[in-house]
Amino acid sequence: MALINNTVIKTTIGVLHPRSLKYLSDSLQILIHGRLWLQVMVGMVLGIMVGILMGPSMGLISPSTAATASDWLALPGRLFLALIQMMVIPLVFASIIRGLAATEDLEQLKKIGLRVVLFFIFTTALAIIIGLSLANLIQPGQYVDSQALQATLSVMPSVDATTAQDPIFSDLPRKIVTLLPSNPLSSMVESNMLQVVIFAMVIGVALVMMSPLQAKPLLDLMGSLQEVCMTVVRWAMLLAPFAVFGLLVQLTAKLGLEALLGMAVYVGTVLLGLLMMFGFYLLVIGLTARMSPKTFISSVKDVLLLAFSTSSSAAVMPLSIKVAEEKLGVRPSVSQFVIPLGATINMNGTALYQGVAAMFLAQVFGIEVGLGGMALIVITAVGASIGSPATPGVGIVILAMVLNTVGIPAAGIALIMGVDRILDMSRTAINVSGDLVTAKLMDSWVGSSLSHHEEQLAEQRQEQIRQQTGEDVLTNHVVKEEA
Repeated sequence: MALINNTVIKTTIGVLHPRSLKYLSDSLQILIHGRLWLQVMVGMVLGIMVGILMGPSMGLISPSTAATASDWLALPGRLFLALIQMMVIPLVFASIIRGLAATEDLEQLKKIGLRVVLFFIFTTALAIIIGLSLANLIQPGQYVDSQALQATLSVMPSVDATTAQDPIFSDLPRKIVTLLPSNPLSSMVESNMLQVVIFAMVIGVALVMMSPLQAKPLLDLMGSLQEVCMTVVRWAMLLAPFAVFGLLVQLTAKLGLEALLGMAVYVGTVLLGLLMMFGFYLLVIGLTARMSPKTFISSVKDVLLLAFSTSSSAAVMPLSIKVAEEKLGVRPSVSQFVIPLGATINMNGTALYQGVAAMFLAQVFGIEVGLGGMALIVITAVGASIGSPATPGVGIVILAMVLNTVGIPAAGIALIMGVDRILDMSRTAINVSGDLVTAKLMDSWVGSSLSHHEEQLAEQRQEQIRQQTGEDVLTNHVVKEEA
């Protein structure tokens, strides 16, 4: 009976062929050819320069005038963040469902699902450990005037012993149950990404086990939702250079030049950690795929620069899938599942940044974080990163949770907000590189019943049929008729 059911499921999975998200990457290619990353870098430099001129260091204009002007200059940045945040949840939700529906081998899906989640958890924990180790070695908090900072922020350091010693496994059964959203719409409103991902996976698996006639309308709807989301994301990306300029003007004008210079060691520590994480990815791709660092970097540079420009791994998903399949040789059945999932739960760059930031603020406030505290930081940051949306600035929100875990005043976040834009763009590029490496690793590790060339030929044939018929989700019946 089990054999019969498995055969039925496999047949049902192979019946539907939704269009790949990579075919929505044309608008992103335009941004690459227009060198969006260079425009963003120019906006960043100009923003810092204008912010310094408007700030308290120069004293050219009154603080009230500077605050009003910087608020208006930051308006494009706020619109950019709002547009990206608005589209991330529906885009990820639709992409995971259609990625699951595109999988034609149930055994392959089972193997990839477990291994990819375990690999994401391992690399996220590794990233935090790298961040904590570097922060303890370099001690970036020693290069900041902590007494002046505490007076400015009006915060006294205090360790909440109760918070730091709370048992972490006592209510584990209840937390496991809460992973399943009792109200999926509420989870979307609250940006609880882990619940959204689980809900999407449940829906996706249910769809591939349903009759094609019933599953096709919802998959068509998810395809339309992807198109809408990417259209809005394209609008948002046009604002990216102005967004970076305005946000940096506002933050630099508030902090002043001296505070930014004092943060240089902290920024350098985070960037060094991100570079080490990227080196780890190059090692993994070299050992598993026998690909040289030069070849890998040349293949993925465009999507990494775009991720750097937008600070959103979800926004560049179509291009990530295209690069994985066409330049890294990943099978479509693997890339279309791993990339959308990785854009949501693979936040290694963000996790590393949180480790450095937590230790930096602990050093600034003179709080001793022992091995137990660092273990709590690792556990909290791994859990929070996996459940966070792939939107700009989300690392700051997660950091507040991590700081609260070990009793570090969350008000210290005001100090690192000034340089967060630069770090946010950098850690997003590392997040995306992690998604691509994982896709290639799973392709080599798990594989498929069909070769990469055979899967690509089948997908190209299906795309030709879509152009002839106007259908988004094809069935085996239509494919055989056209063939």
